[in-house]
Amino acid sequence: MPNLTTDVLIVGAGGAGMYAAIAAARKGASVLLLDKSLVGRGGATVMAQMTVAAAIGQQEPDDWTIHFEDTLKAGRGLCNEELSALLCEEGPKRILEMEQWGTRWARENGHIKQEMAPGHSRRRCCYVDFLNTGPAVAATLRRKVGEISEIRRISNVTIIEIVTKDGRALGAVGLNVLDGEVVTFQAKAVILAAGGLTKLYARNSASANMGGEAYALALWAGAELVDMEFVQFFPIGHLAPRLVGMDPIMWDPFRYKLGGKLLNGQFEEFVDRYGGTDFGQYTATRDLASYAILKEAEAGRGSPHGGAYLDFRHIPENQLRAAFGPVIDRLLLNGIDLTKTPVEVGPMAHYHMGGVRVNNHMETRINGLYAAGEAVGGANGANRLSGNAITEAFVFGERAGSSAAEAAQHLHVDWEPKLAAAAFERLNALRSRQSSDGVRPVALQAELQNLMWENAGPFRTGAKLAAALARIQQMQRDDLPNVTVTDETVYNLDLLDWCELRAMLTTAETVVRSALARNESRGAHQREDFPDSNESMLKNQVVELRKGEIVSHWTAPVQLHPGGKSHG
Repeated sequence: MPNLTTDVLIVGAGGAGMYAAIAAARKGASVLLLDKSLVGRGGATVMAQMTVAAAIGQQEPDDWTIHFEDTLKAGRGLCNEELSALLCEEGPKRILEMEQWGTRWARENGHIKQEMAPGHSRRRCCYVDFLNTGPAVAATLRRKVGEISEIRRISNVTIIEIVTKDGRALGAVGLNVLDGEVVTFQAKAVILAAGGLTKLYARNSASANMGGEAYALALWAGAELVDMEFVQFFPIGHLAPRLVGMDPIMWDPFRYKLGGKLLNGQFEEFVDRYGGTDFGQYTATRDLASYAILKEAEAGRGSPHGGAYLDFRHIPENQLRAAFGPVIDRLLLNGIDLTKTPVEVGPMAHYHMGGVRVNNHMETRINGLYAAGEAVGGANGANRLSGNAITEAFVFGERAGSSAAEAAQHLHVDWEPKLAAAAFERLNALRSRQSSDGVRPVALQAELQNLMWENAGPFRTGAKLAAALARIQQMQRDDLPNVTVTDETVYNLDLLDWCELRAMLTTAETVVRSALARNESRGAHQREDFPDSNESMLKNQVVELRKGEIVSHWTAPVQLHPGGKSHG
């Protein structure tokens, strides 16, 4: 069993993971940067096509405190204000640092150009262009990582367990997907930067990587999770006509920059029926837009594919091309002419507000175990403000890397090989289950995705959630131990799928249990049997493992100390 040592081990190499690696290395730490796909080319950041929110004030006067206020408003009273303040205050520094490293933010009249986005009170959202912001910032970080000799990069390794002893993280156990070999990693600090959980849902906009592994790894290691009921459903994901080679969530900048109209199946604007002021403004927040679209479909006023129409026919072609010229041509190659026909859009799982519970140094209650990016819960409360995701990756990645490196200077790893034995034996036992007609892990993944979409999706009831929980527990108890895998040693996808399924089931259970316990509707969590918000539930739900069982308790939302300053 190969064993590698490092000061800081980073699990996940998207935007947050790469930023954490850079920050840790410039503090003098040795770094191992791991990803279960290719370093710098997996996860959510590289897929993002839109904007990055930061109050740099180059388009119009702005300040981080105004961005902070907008973030808290979107979060419906549940934000961890210390984390929200950190995100908003440090965001401008990270944007400007990325520019120094080579990111070519769109510019206008000599300054970084910024756009308005839903929920913002200022034009503060930066971009490279409206199709390539994510790939561009990922490329910048890949180049920067490649320049630093202290960072070792390892692709195609999936982490299956964080090794702990006496409340301290000591490293991890991973599976080399290429040859099926188990690898152990000794580390003075471990950072979980493996993204969110939207792969849990049948209809999603996410990378295939994001099955909630960061949350499961943290929970199994003894850390807490927070706000797990709050899954954000992007309201206008592409449904029809067929779209090839383009991101299904590409329509947001079209809508708020050009004034795309949301119409129901009767070609009527409708968001104002649900408490929004969208008409003529096109700035309804994501939870409100999702709610309005699905309620119209439920009432029989949806588009043919169960969503709504997004219509640009009122906008002259020269305006469309001036704003999105190359995109218009790519859409035409897909047979979509925005001057002649609307497209169909609808909600899909896009982001997770909940995640690993950390302090403002990004450390969990397990010493030496940190989290970064979307793996972190709390900063966005019940609903994330548009544009905050990549900012969160930059800011929390930098803070986690710096904190982990500083802690590593004073720590010694008391590694014992036997600590990794259980994970090793679990995989070996799995390899022995071979059958020509057994259930494959990927089949159970698909069932779980459909179960979560139908029973724990945008609109929930106690009965649906209870049914989902019962089936998830049955899958954990009866199905997971009895799946079969092929006997391949090289790139055994069954083995990888089993590892993912194990984590997906654990994370799905935390989502469903948390949603069952929150008997109200707030932000992205909508209970049809409890349609109103309940001020007595203006508190965060914290999840942990006790004697192998997932349990939760409630805490008041974290607020800034007197004076309103961040602890950054």
